[in-house]
Amino acid sequence: MTPKVSVVIPLFNKGPHIARAIDSVLNQTVQEFEIIVIDGNSRDEGPEIVKNHPDPRIRFYIQQGSGVSFARNQGVERSKSDFITFLDADDEWLPTHLETLFRLKHGFPEAGIYATAYQTCYKSGKRVNISYHAIPEFPCDLVLPNYFESAALGEPPVWTSAVGILKKMYVEAGGFPAGESYGEDLDLWAKIALKYPVAFSSEITAVYHTGASNRAMEHYHPVEEDPSVKTGKNAIADGIVPERMLPYLKEYIARKEIDTAVMNIYANDYPLARKILARTETRYYLLEKYKWSIVTRVPKSIFDGIRYMKRILITINNFEP
Repeated sequence: MTPKVSVVIPLFNKGPHIARAIDSVLNQTVQEFEIIVIDGNSRDEGPEIVKNHPDPRIRFYIQQGSGVSFARNQGVERSKSDFITFLDADDEWLPTHLETLFRLKHGFPEAGIYATAYQTCYKSGKRVNISYHAIPEFPCDLVLPNYFESAALGEPPVWTSAVGILKKMYVEAGGFPAGESYGEDLDLWAKIALKYPVAFSSEITAVYHTGASNRAMEHYHPVEEDPSVKTGKNAIADGIVPERMLPYLKEYIARKEIDTAVMNIYANDYPLARKILARTETRYYLLEKYKWSIVTRVPKSIFDGIRYMKRILITINNFEP
């Protein structure tokens, strides 16, 4: 029978975590699903864990091409359902995740994206709920008043491991941009949010594990521009952005520009970081822009020392005996 939902899991050297991710899908209150694991030539035990799992709803494939966008896109291509969800191999769902997404899907058929609230789990095991902006008081199921306001001024309301999307919507938006190594998921959500409502549930149904091994954000490299920034700038130039959305889209672009500059600082490309900050136009993040502009003038040894102390403080703050 055709599954009600397809679950796409990209896998690359996540052997210590993949069983937890799969088990969190198998424990859902909705059981009419298929799990599609796309492996990017892992060098650990992850592929064998998947291939040896007895549940027939799990299908394993070797990725063609490189990068998480290729993996997710190939997973969607192989999916049998018209409703797609994504789960990173080191994250997990709580048992009502799929049930909540289906509730949103039936309640807001006009939406382009369906997303649930999520929480962060640190290496110590401490869990912290995400702080959102411009979303009415919880609990609620609703269409976000303004996706870009929430995304620009608070934590991202749409996170890939907590998203459901109709396949036709995914195809219309062009899928995840291949070849991008940073911000590829946010670009897809931005493209859809520019044209369609975003449905959101305040029910926490997914967990982002920051302490998992081989996190992509642990490997910094120079990045010229976030792909969602390109999308936003093109939309503004084409005059297709609704007036109520425009000021928040501009601040969203500014925030992503600053984030990209910070990534380049971590990658030791200070000239590129300065270039990005110089072109950033913002009212809300003006202090952030100036702060990081100053950092690009600070000797690397001093900045590295500050980063080290910050990591120690974060570890202490998130430790629970």
